Amino acid sequence: MAVPILSVTDSPASVSDADVVVLASRKGPAGPELVSEPGFEWVAPLLAVLEVSGSPEELVRIPAPEGGARVVAVAGIGDRADAASLRLAAGSALRQLKGAITVAIAIPTDDAASAAALLEGAALGAYGYDEYRSEPKPRPARITLHSAFAESAIGIERVRSVVAAVARTKDLVNMPPADLFPARLAEIAVDAAGAVGITARVWDEEALAADGFGGILAVGKGSSRGPRLVRLEYAPAGASAHLALVGKGITYDSGGLSLKPMGSLVGMKTDMAGAAAILSAMVALAELEAPIRVTGWLCLAENLPSSTAVRPNDVLRIRGGKTVEVLNTDAEGRLVLADGLVAASEEQPDAIVDVATLTGAQVVALGHRIAGVMGDDALVDRVRDAADSVDERTWPMPLPRDLMQYLKSDVADLTNTKLGMTVPGMLLAGVFLQEFVGVREGTEERIPWAHLDIAGPANNTGGAFGFTGSGATGVAVRTLVRLAEHLAAE
Repeated sequence: MAVPILSVTDSPASVSDADVVVLASRKGPAGPELVSEPGFEWVAPLLAVLEVSGSPEELVRIPAPEGGARVVAVAGIGDRADAASLRLAAGSALRQLKGAITVAIAIPTDDAASAAALLEGAALGAYGYDEYRSEPKPRPARITLHSAFAESAIGIERVRSVVAAVARTKDLVNMPPADLFPARLAEIAVDAAGAVGITARVWDEEALAADGFGGILAVGKGSSRGPRLVRLEYAPAGASAHLALVGKGITYDSGGLSLKPMGSLVGMKTDMAGAAAILSAMVALAELEAPIRVTGWLCLAENLPSSTAVRPNDVLRIRGGKTVEVLNTDAEGRLVLADGLVAASEEQPDAIVDVATLTGAQVVALGHRIAGVMGDDALVDRVRDAADSVDERTWPMPLPRDLMQYLKSDVADLTNTKLGMTVPGMLLAGVFLQEFVGVREGTEERIPWAHLDIAGPANNTGGAFGFTGSGATGVAVRTLVRLAEHLAAE
């Protein structure tokens, strides 16, 4: 997990000492306009000559005069210079810059929040994954933001923690499944948690069976590398709110006996992105000493076909007693999450959010850049507000009760899906999960719950954009951190 060294300064010398200085261009009524700190006025007349448009994702490199930086890079920010545009522009610029370089960002902002967005976007864009390359690619090693706002006002420690959390998530999701299996991911989680004072408990196969976690146990039966459940707890003194997070952690998903077609097997190492996001978000919250109690449930299994694998028509007993008839072993994520939701509910948190690469139907409905959110309206709104504030795109989806008719079983309480007809798969999975969210003690009121389906956004299989390169995206980490901060502030 290589994260660039980040700093903030108001010294002009820090700009001239950098290998590359990043400026911005904005689309104005009379043509492109330069947005930069003083000292770069010479760049302005070149914008029209070089046919700079100022559009987002544009990056134009200009050799700098002697005695200064090696290159001036002008990043387009569109027609406005708000936090979202600045985060995108800085991230796009750093993603496109090549080589082991030091970068200075000399783009002025009207407020500290926009300055933080610049630094965050730049650091996110500098990410690369070279663990398995024979020759690692050199990348930006130091990023300095030239700003009139102090590091404390910008919140540089928060930027560092959040960027490191996203990088950790990307590293885990990018890792080959031969090297990241349930027990190994559990070890990584325990080590990362312990380093920041988060307590951890791990259930192995024997403990899962003893404590009735039938969904996780069944999904992992087909692999020689057994399943795990990890409970993490960050509980600072004086915290009044309690947020529970439940993450799907299928370290590789072949579909089990309901084997996926060949093309769909590629990329299934990313099916643990929800669990990775929750782990990383919790580490960031602990580093930042956020005044909120957070428990995390990482539901880890490897879904493989074998003589011991769960079969269609097998009936599982989920923790808490509900039974599920398996009709499709490739609808396994909801089975491990069911156990996690029940366990999380038993502790009576104020809210539960689960995060999962759950359904291909999410990709069909919303594509690869927008996550589906469903659950209780008020909490869904809170999740969406948090996502909007950090520029992660979500869209609310309904949970129609009439879909329950498709989950009827002849022998069990529920089936895990419906075969033989077209159904709204993302919504059906959400309706299934809702059945395992607990109620407030002594009432029939369900604990507030939201489900975040990140099947498409978790892994970028298309062209790079903004601060997002190819492969793992680390989606949901920044949303979860912001959500917890919002809940803590109430």
